[in-house]
Amino acid sequence: MKKLIVFLLITALSVMSACSSTNKADNQAKNEAVTNTVSNETIKTNTSEDTDKVYSLENDGVDKALFTEALSQFPAKVPERIVTTSVPLTEMLHLLGITPVGVPTSTNPIPAEFEAIQRIGSPMSPDIEVVTKLEPDLLLGAESLRSTLDKNLEGIKLEKAYLRTESFEDLKLSMKVLGTYFNKIDEMNVVLTKIIEKENELIKLAKGKKMPSVMLMIGTSDSFMVMSDRSYLGSLVKKLNADNIATSVLKVSEVYSPINMENIVAADPDIILVLASGDHGASVDKFQKEVEKNNIWTKLSAYKNDKIHILDYSVFGVTSIINAETALTQIANYFYE
Repeated sequence: MKKLIVFLLITALSVMSACSSTNKADNQAKNEAVTNTVSNETIKTNTSEDTDKVYSLENDGVDKALFTEALSQFPAKVPERIVTTSVPLTEMLHLLGITPVGVPTSTNPIPAEFEAIQRIGSPMSPDIEVVTKLEPDLLLGAESLRSTLDKNLEGIKLEKAYLRTESFEDLKLSMKVLGTYFNKIDEMNVVLTKIIEKENELIKLAKGKKMPSVMLMIGTSDSFMVMSDRSYLGSLVKKLNADNIATSVLKVSEVYSPINMENIVAADPDIILVLASGDHGASVDKFQKEVEKNNIWTKLSAYKNDKIHILDYSVFGVTSIINAETALTQIANYFYE
């Protein structure tokens, strides 16, 4: 009996040891997989395929299907009295030499030449009484607010058109739609040419260079969040062909996602770009305090190499075709400095 008990104990210990070894091997394999994923994402280099692109007015990169779809929603007769609920679209109308009769009420800047134009209320919920009094024959709004605006304007007989304003590519698309519809080809081409020239310049600059891994952060009223490629800033980083770890490593699906420091340490981005503004969210001071109270930040390569940059909200915080060229240049400088 005593021999049997000893035999059973030895067998149990052997099985436990085997399981422990297996778990250890699994964990090691997982860690190596994460490391390899991060490594593979961060060693991207601009290939000849990336750098052979040359944009022009004939080959501007605008999606033809989206362009046709957006243009088709406008009325056959070109309107004369336009109200717009979107700041980026207001900016485009100004660049095209079109003066609306109503513009949104917003803390974000409206072209100075439109200062005297009637404010119609917020981009999401314009004042129906004010809009009605202006007797517009077209309301121009952001595609992202289509359902909200349709609901708020329900019952009002009014032609409406919605354009994309979320990303860098959206800005090019919407500018081309407006310029084509209102037959403002020369004005449109001036704007698109400047952007296209900047794109070509940056493509040439990036040729053969290793692309950094980047983490994008935005300060909200009480915390900081990670931004994906779907954000405006994310679209600029994507345009420069850099690796946004929110998409490639953290696998976030939303535009903004809570910070998970454990995953960020594993991803270890080369550069961190922080969009902070005391007027619109967390301030620069708040980010610095966040770093001071959480020692993990100091373990990141971006911190050690002094590659954490605070971005100007007036340039990067609001989708703007006027600021797009400046925004691309500044980010590129961070990448290649």
